[in-house]
This record gives sequence, structure tokens and C-alpha cells, in this order.
Amino acid sequence: MPAAKHEGHVNPAKGHERIETNNGLMIVLILLVVAVGGLVEIVPLFFQRSTTEAVAGVKPYTALQLAGRDVYLREGCYNCHSQMIRALQSETLRYGHYSLAGEFVYDRPFQWGSKRTGPDLARVGGKYSDEWHRIHLTSPRDLVPESNMAAYPWLATRQVDPASMPPRLTAMRRLGVPYTQTEVDGSPEAVQGKSELDALIAYLQVLGTQVK
Repeated sequence: MPAAKHEGHVNPAKGHERIETNNGLMIVLILLVVAVGGLVEIVPLFFQRSTTEAVAGVKPYTALQLAGRDVYLREGCYNCHSQMIRALQSETLRYGHYSLAGEFVYDRPFQWGSKRTGPDLARVGGKYSDEWHRIHLTSPRDLVPESNMAAYPWLATRQVDPASMPPRLTAMRRLGVPYTQTEVDGSPEAVQGKSELDALIAYLQVLGTQVK
């Protein structure tokens, strides 16, 4: 007959039991699994061209539009306006075609987000006239009485600095935006005499218009 087990004897933990009862080992293995899984999902994206190709019709911002985008970022417009229309019927009926990743390959950084104190601006280009935007940015409630948007009257009196444009375009070119040297050299002339309000309107008017 097999010898009787001594009372109180516990077999050493093996396999899953050992992992589940050892907090330190459990943490190490979880981190290992997360790290490997993350690498498997992320690394291939660096070699997959389809994630970085512009969709047909998308072009880099002009010097004036790029200056306007910088104003948009500086003034924190992204805090109230997203630029990401989701593939939901309620969104596409209100704002237009859902956003495509290839539309934003020249945005550094892109302005997606989910905060919508104000409406999404992904397809606002061409929806209103330049004059409408000029009044709306200067005194929003003159056009939309119930608006809680801040006014930006000083943009009309602040000039875009022509000398700042070549470094901006050069920086974007280093990030992969295909600006030519001619465009870089001609950028000061392109913004000469333009106000920051002109630049911001130029940026808003191009949003969503390059993709049909």
C-alpha cells in the first residue's frame, strides 16, 4: 500500500499555479506579453506604405495656409473643434464624408481629437465665404447669437512674419512634407502683407476640400 501522506503536506506549485501565486513572476510575464504584442502590432506599420501615402488630391499646405495652421494651434482652436468625422450616419449627414487617414499625412501633428464644444471642422473649407469667417472670428455673436466662441479681433492687426516662413517649411520638409526648394524660397513673398486673420481663413478654407 502506498505510504500515507503526511498531514499538512503541500505539493510544490507547478505550471499555472506557480505563475498565479507568484505576484512578481506574474507581473514580469504580463509585461513581456504586452511588449511582444505591442511590437507585433506597431513595428509593421513603419514598413507599410499604405499608412503614410496621401490620398489622391491631397497637397501640402501653401505658405499662407501653413502660417494659418500655426495660428490655429497657437490660439488653441483644437480645444473646442475636432477634425475627425467618424464613419457614423449621424456624423456624415451633419459634417460630410468621414475622415480618411491619407488626408492628414502632411499634418504635423494631425488635428483629430474628440472635443466638440464647437462643430467639427474637417470639411468646413468652402462652406462659408472669406468674409463670413472674417466676421465670425472677429465677433462670433454677430453671426451666431448663441455662440460661446471667443473673439479674435487682434488677428486682423497682426502681420505674418515673412522671415519666419522658410524655417517653417524647411522643418516640415524634414518631417517628410514634399516642399520644393522653390516653395521654401518663395514663402516670404507668399505671405507678404498678410495678416494672421488672412492666414487662418486660408487654412480653414482648405480643410476637407482636397479630397473628392
